[in-house]
Amino acid sequence: MKIAIAGGNGFIGKAMCKSFLEQQHEVYILSRQPQEIATMPGVTYIRWMHEEDRPEKHLEGIDAIINLAGQSLSSGRWTTKRKTTLLESRLSTTKEIVRIIHTMEWKPSVLINASAIGYYGVSRDRQFTEQDSVELSDFLSHIVNEWEQEAAKSGIRTVLMRLGVVLGASEGAFPKMILPYKLFIGGTLGSGKQPLSWIHIDDVVGAALYCINHSAMQGAVNFTAPKPVTMEQFGHLLAEQLHRPHYFPVPSALLQLMLGEMSMLLLEGQHVMPEKLLKEQYSFRYAELSKAIQSLIR
Repeated sequence: MKIAIAGGNGFIGKAMCKSFLEQQHEVYILSRQPQEIATMPGVTYIRWMHEEDRPEKHLEGIDAIINLAGQSLSSGRWTTKRKTTLLESRLSTTKEIVRIIHTMEWKPSVLINASAIGYYGVSRDRQFTEQDSVELSDFLSHIVNEWEQEAAKSGIRTVLMRLGVVLGASEGAFPKMILPYKLFIGGTLGSGKQPLSWIHIDDVVGAALYCINHSAMQGAVNFTAPKPVTMEQFGHLLAEQLHRPHYFPVPSALLQLMLGEMSMLLLEGQHVMPEKLLKEQYSFRYAELSKAIQSLIR
């Protein structure tokens, strides 16, 4: 297949590129400055998001587009200006993806558009599936809702890839979560009762390809492992795997002081189930957190 990826030089994008190339797919990366990142052999780099660019001319005949573009939510305090930037970085690129698809004579069969389980808001009691619609209660739920509404205008089969906390060995949240334990100062964040809906990076890649190949997959799809845990359970498993202590709790008030509103990423959570992936019999490589952590620390 021919697969185009916007945001292909990020954490998830690089993992997808590597896996897709290994499986003999043709990969195209949409980039603002392709000459600066063109480091992966076998990938075709296409410039976009400049006024004069017409990337659709190079994308005719592709089978799927994956949109991962957008600034990282954890890259700075959520000031009013930062919130605007985070939203606009997602809306502008998604609008351009939609424009490209509408312009193409031979359209791809599917758009896989990144999203997040932040759509569901935060709750320690409820269990969410793709069937749940919720009131927009915080910044994350608002940003995800607007992002998804824009992607839904594509006019082709669209999968809204609602990502949980993605665990990878060298990038993403996991290296930051594991560091205190390596330094012998690991412990529970906040109350520890907040749910953690996680997914291994290999399953993000595998489930994305599964959605491309299975036409029944469309609309919102939760990209989370089928066995969420609490933050306290996560910490104990991490300590056990690393043979490190788990006894330095980090109070909620300290995290709120350090991170501001962004602290909700660590102090709040959602219990989210991948109902659609399970129903369509996607086979998770890492359904158990202990095996996922084992694979990452190796």
